[in-house]
Amino acid sequence: MTEQRYPWPEASYTGVGSVPGTDPDEAARTVFGELPDLPHLPELPERGVGAETVGRTGGMLVDLPLEVRPSGWRAVQRPGRDVQRARSLLSRDLDALEECSQGFEGPLKIQAAGLWTLAASVELRSGEKLLADSGAVADLAASHLEGVLAHVGEVGKRVPGAELIVQVDEPSLPAVLAGSVPTASGYGRLPAPDRVTVEARLRELFGALTGAGAVPGAHCCAPDVPVDLLRRSGARFVGLDTAAIGRSLDDDVGTAVESGVGLFAGVVASADGDVSDPGANVDPVRDLWSRIGFAPESLSRAVVATPACGLGRAAPDYARAALAACRQGARVLREEPRRQ
Repeated sequence: MTEQRYPWPEASYTGVGSVPGTDPDEAARTVFGELPDLPHLPELPERGVGAETVGRTGGMLVDLPLEVRPSGWRAVQRPGRDVQRARSLLSRDLDALEECSQGFEGPLKIQAAGLWTLAASVELRSGEKLLADSGAVADLAASHLEGVLAHVGEVGKRVPGAELIVQVDEPSLPAVLAGSVPTASGYGRLPAPDRVTVEARLRELFGALTGAGAVPGAHCCAPDVPVDLLRRSGARFVGLDTAAIGRSLDDDVGTAVESGVGLFAGVVASADGDVSDPGANVDPVRDLWSRIGFAPESLSRAVVATPACGLGRAAPDYARAALAACRQGARVLREEPRRQ
């Protein structure tokens, strides 16, 4: 493995995005206190509609208004109170971020739901998933790209010393690629889009983020995260759950890391688990590194320790313990990369 340069410090650790609670000021203070070298913009899904992943990013969309129906978010003709609420909540989060980050300089991670996860989640007016209509997906892609870039610009204005890292959350991407997203009736499955199209849409987003001066990457905590597709699309890092992925991904992970892609490695459970042994927590990462044949000394540069997924459903005490465990795990990867 050749020497790579990454936009985060050695032995870094961070959160995935969501945290427990409803107070954005408290969340921002916690994140900057627990994750001083690589903080992130907290997400607070306990606040309800508009604060969860799909609604939060839905509020960023340009000229594509959404509203909540009993079955989920749906595209509509004009903005209503649901999308206004999502925008208000995000604005409040940015206010808290700006206040807490005075004088901050360094890498700062922000998150947004990805195009394909939105397409598999948001409904057309007919009630079918937007993924079913290639024209609607194209419209969503343009709206999403414009909205995410505007969000990046807004964060950059509020935290001028930040080196922005943009995590695109794509938990539904494997289901989209496998053609396993359910139809509205629940009895069928929506056909998988052409992989060339999927890659092209991802590349367009990652390329635009790079052009805006941000570092793009993706997070997917499914066992079958498409690492190679994300690498080819221009992701600079891939976040995954190291305890969930199988050995079948070893070659793809190895190729990605060899080409300079960082690994945001989920090393502790996101809701409940025993996080008391830092060495045991990072064993899956060290085992992976050993299998793909990289020097253990490179672990602490290429790997950022994170929870397996967001902490939004965790108890506050556990969330703090999980972030502390990530910090301890990152130190183990630097100081004792190979088990004795």
